[in-house]
Amino acid sequence: MLTFVRALRYRPYALLWSGQTISILGDKIFQVALAWWVLQKTGSAIAMGTVYTLTTIPMLAFILFGGVLVDRLPRIRMMMLSDYIRGIIILLAAILAYLNVLEIWHVYIFSLVLGTVDAFFYPAFNAVMPDMIPNEDLNSANSLNTLARQLAGVVGPALGATVMSLGGAPLSFGLDAFSFFIAVLCLLPIQHMAINEAQKTERIAPKAVIHDLGEGLKVVKESTWLWLTILIAGLTNMAYAAPMEVGLPFLIKNHLHADVNVLGYFYSASSIGAVLSAILVGRIKHLRRRGLALYSVWTLIGLFIVAMGLPIGIPGVLLMAMLAGFGSTTLGLIWTNTLQQRVPRQLLGRVTSVDYLGSYILLPVGYSLGGIVTDSFGPAIAFMGGGALMTILVATGFMSKQVRELD
Repeated sequence: MLTFVRALRYRPYALLWSGQTISILGDKIFQVALAWWVLQKTGSAIAMGTVYTLTTIPMLAFILFGGVLVDRLPRIRMMMLSDYIRGIIILLAAILAYLNVLEIWHVYIFSLVLGTVDAFFYPAFNAVMPDMIPNEDLNSANSLNTLARQLAGVVGPALGATVMSLGGAPLSFGLDAFSFFIAVLCLLPIQHMAINEAQKTERIAPKAVIHDLGEGLKVVKESTWLWLTILIAGLTNMAYAAPMEVGLPFLIKNHLHADVNVLGYFYSASSIGAVLSAILVGRIKHLRRRGLALYSVWTLIGLFIVAMGLPIGIPGVLLMAMLAGFGSTTLGLIWTNTLQQRVPRQLLGRVTSVDYLGSYILLPVGYSLGGIVTDSFGPAIAFMGGGALMTILVATGFMSKQVRELD
């Protein structure tokens, strides 16, 4: 068996991975369809940024509470409920689009609900990995998770552009909704696993929530490499989101004078780079010199984003997208593996939620700035400015001895 797929030997993980792979493919189709629908409906980068902002705000508002629940309630069941709710919401969007009554304010409301659900799903997903996989195979599992996401990213955007061209938003949204229901079915056989004593608590008192949250914050506070990286991630994700989330469709349409197919190619190119990273990193059982590797790759990502705003044409932008995808995936794998191996398992849900909150708390600012800068100065400036700011911020992390010595 190839070393990077060794985690699939474990049946619970294989079921989880299968369902989430299908769900991720649906999400990639939805990603392209939603971006193009908003662009055609409004023609506004600010509206695009608002969609992302309204998804992010509730996730940030509830992520710490979600982390507490993840460490107390059955993680698999929380994921099932999250997938079911997301499927229902996107199915409703598909029906409204089919009836030709879907409006941007509907999308705003749906974004709020989806963001709230995400606050419970993502901590559960990350925290459940050590329940299923021995430590020596965690890197394989994390790489397979990324591989599934990025393989779907190779196929999904191109498929999404095709589906959007042939069936419009109703079909695109409907396929995504269906994928969530399949993910729920895959989790049914393993819904009773990994329920420890803490997760059998029938009632969670407010004092217990505050105490549990305090334990997670304490772990972060006492580890310099942890809180410093989360702080820098919060700032760099703001700089990253402005061009890559908000400005991208406008870079494709207005700067490169291309259509939705090129937008799909961009996502696919990024995913190809990510797939290569997942395969290469997944073969490594024991990562070394993680601090230096993490921050070096992070710096390069910023430079790749700067290059996308330069007059390098469609082939150059696609190449930069592939390199950025490779770097972002490598960065994420190193970080996830470090958290799962260095944070006590019973605290992993809470620490993951603190990580999510700190890393993404400034995303609404990034989305808003991305819309303003793109509309006022053009998407190329958004890419060059965001990438340059990201590079400068990451470079400060090298000043920390704890970061440099993280192994």
